[in-house]
Amino acid sequence: MKNKIPYFLAGIFFLSLAAGCSQKSENTTASQEDTTQTTTATQPETQMNLQKVSFGKLSDGREVQLYTLTNKNGMTVKITNYGAIVTSIVTPDKTGKMGDVVLGFDSLKPYTGEHPYFGAVVGRYGNRIAKGKFTLDGKTYTLATNNGENHLHGGIMGFGKVLWDAQEAGTADEPGVKLTYVSKDGEEGYPGTLTSTVTYTLTNDNELKIAYTAQTDKATPLNLTNHSYFNLAAGQAQDALNHVVTLNADRYTVIDKGFIPTGELRPVKGTPMDFTQPHPIGERIAQVEGGYDHNYVLNKPSEKEMSLAATVYEPGSGRYMEVFTTQPGVQFYSGNFLDGKLTGKNGAVYKKHYGFCLETQHFPDSPNQSKFPSSILKPGETYNEATTYKFSVKQQQ
Repeated sequence: MKNKIPYFLAGIFFLSLAAGCSQKSENTTASQEDTTQTTTATQPETQMNLQKVSFGKLSDGREVQLYTLTNKNGMTVKITNYGAIVTSIVTPDKTGKMGDVVLGFDSLKPYTGEHPYFGAVVGRYGNRIAKGKFTLDGKTYTLATNNGENHLHGGIMGFGKVLWDAQEAGTADEPGVKLTYVSKDGEEGYPGTLTSTVTYTLTNDNELKIAYTAQTDKATPLNLTNHSYFNLAAGQAQDALNHVVTLNADRYTVIDKGFIPTGELRPVKGTPMDFTQPHPIGERIAQVEGGYDHNYVLNKPSEKEMSLAATVYEPGSGRYMEVFTTQPGVQFYSGNFLDGKLTGKNGAVYKKHYGFCLETQHFPDSPNQSKFPSSILKPGETYNEATTYKFSVKQQQ
């Protein structure tokens, strides 16, 4: 919490993000018991490429599920209904060796504790709202503040720390899981009862689709995004600074010291913020105070059209990722606040810059910035957004 590179395709893996609509609104509390993943607590799904197992229990006794989506190419994605979290994405490198390219944990318990939103769907409002306040239809609302004086990623609980209702989605050829959460009127200070769904689907074209939909009974700000941290080296590098990034954005939102936009949309040309041509993350990061944690204004052909937002290439593994979205912006974050205090999957210590994020989104603080694209959802409207991560492999240039 942030063209083309010529290449020879050795194989293509597609991963898309998309999500769908509504349900359960009880907040969860941290698990106080062993939540190591088990494979015997539930019956396997009828589809061979969709499996559901117990991921442990929360302290109030509710069971959490872990879903594994597998396609015919061997690509797998794991998703839990706690926080709608993507816990694993396994794709091949240029030699065909499979590796997990997202940060996270092996069991439920660390996800219920303090962590920087690894893989979670954040909401109601991804990113920051200044001083935790906004005015809508003449009324001022006060939100929970959890980032200094500001509101971040939905507040103290947020959508990444609640248990979503889950049901099988998709088909035998395209397995999926549909997650639904009902956020009650007044939750974290937001107006209106909001029903949100996130649908993850994996296809045999290697697309992970994540589609977001929502409806409300009162006007409310809404900005859903997935907060996965990527490292395409899959544990074979000490950080992500060698990843080569391009961003399809000529401008970015200038921020103050609290990471709140000033309202200025500044051209990137001629600055260390310019990723319109490929650059390694670490090449100019020392010239950016604190590192990259900025919203980029995407060059979009038209509003709501799915278009290219970013590409990332990791030279050691040969993995290449493209990001497509309907959203107007993307937050490029270089893992500046990872500090080595968390140990993740396979004993990996998550130090500074170990992973990066590309959070597709509306702009930060949009409820207080009238010149930004509106993030207000009104009764009778349906929120629809989608993001696609497309993976491929190329040989070293």
